[in-house]
Amino acid sequence: MTYKEEFIEFLVDCDALKFGEFELKSGRLAPYFINTGMFDTGMKIKKLGAFYAKAVIEHFSDSFDGVYGPAYKGIPLCISAAQALCDMGMDKGYVFNRKEAKTYADKSLVVGMPLTADTRLILVDDVITSGKAIRESLEILKSCNAPKVSGIVISVNRQEKGKTDKNALKEVEEILGIPIYSIVTIADIKAYLHNKKINGRVVLDDGMLAKIDAYLEKYGAA
Repeated sequence: MTYKEEFIEFLVDCDALKFGEFELKSGRLAPYFINTGMFDTGMKIKKLGAFYAKAVIEHFSDSFDGVYGPAYKGIPLCISAAQALCDMGMDKGYVFNRKEAKTYADKSLVVGMPLTADTRLILVDDVITSGKAIRESLEILKSCNAPKVSGIVISVNRQEKGKTDKNALKEVEEILGIPIYSIVTIADIKAYLHNKKINGRVVLDDGMLAKIDAYLEKYGAA
């Protein structure tokens, strides 16, 4: 299997990918949902970091100095990705922000590798909707010697419209001027899981696929 196919099976194994009916923050009723809170053991977060590391290498090769994770969900992501990169022969730094700056001792807004204007970072996060959290992180980094964020890697591109008819990630990309990549897309998930047995059961049958297709017909954007 490719690492993308392995990642899809990993999502299913961890029960992080769910099919049914879920009300999203946008108010949409979606037939699928990604719950990254299910990566709750050492083994799971270690494997998750390896998938992020492979995606980072695929899109950025060795052209970066460290991995940044926005607090809070991005903290285990950047650390596990940096560990996985080391296992793959790339000893890179990691850094994450504090939600609240300390008023004593080390008052830095970030924890981890030292940052300069020449530092090249890859930002890792679970998913992106409006991009608000990303913009907050970029503002924090500007006040920490303004390192360059070369790109962003997330887990799943839902391939849905944002505030316009464009893909929500494309909207955020254009606003930020930073390329965004996902480990997999909803199209990858559909193609790989349709009528495929995982651990003895089909998780995406014809009926559920029809619901996803109907949802994407209304809200989808490649």
